[in-house]
Amino acid sequence: MNTNFLKSENDNDNNEKLDKNSESIKEFGNMGVVNPNERIRVLPIIGQVEGHVVSPAQTKATKYEHVIPQLIEMEQNENVKGVLIVLNTVGGDVEAGLGIAEMINSLSKPTVSIVIGGGHSIGVPLATSAKYSFITPSATMIVHPIRMNGFIIGVSQTFEYLKKMQERINEFIVRTSDIKKEELEKLLRQQGDLLNDVGTILIGNQAVECGLINEVGGLKEAISKLNTLIDENE
Repeated sequence: MNTNFLKSENDNDNNEKLDKNSESIKEFGNMGVVNPNERIRVLPIIGQVEGHVVSPAQTKATKYEHVIPQLIEMEQNENVKGVLIVLNTVGGDVEAGLGIAEMINSLSKPTVSIVIGGGHSIGVPLATSAKYSFITPSATMIVHPIRMNGFIIGVSQTFEYLKKMQERINEFIVRTSDIKKEELEKLLRQQGDLLNDVGTILIGNQAVECGLINEVGGLKEAISKLNTLIDENE
């Protein structure tokens, strides 16, 4: 038997796996797609949430067509016991973000989210979609009404569409967090807190005090809580 030949084949296989891992990190931000054996799967949602319209090339974006297959794979993979969602997003496509949030919330496995820089706009329901949520002390969350840009038809149906879309988002946030509906609507309508806009910016513990987020903490606390939820689930 030619051991050098076998060693060469093994080296080639390892190099191919490394190439796949590198490509996975580049495209998805984690190695879970090609390494299905880890106990905790990390799902990063970074930059702008990209939906039906492609973001400009210079914009850092999380594509919903990448996230959805990952969530389906996590649900079906018996080796994955829990999911850590890491958020640093400015928001983005409302329907895409809300769709991802609903899928995270419907996972049968324990989920923990952590807002590390910002969880703005549609990032709010993404943060509350997990079974338990954290925010770092310096991280921020911006709560504001949805808005549209570009060509808009100025008819009453457009207003009704925006109203119903806002109601869908509000219902989800109230359902998946401890905030009261009245408090959420107050934060949405508040004036003077944001430049040239209505809404509210919440920093660290403020997001916990109003009930949006469960706890202030960092990576250590988030992973510890997720491990606890996994042990309880088993």
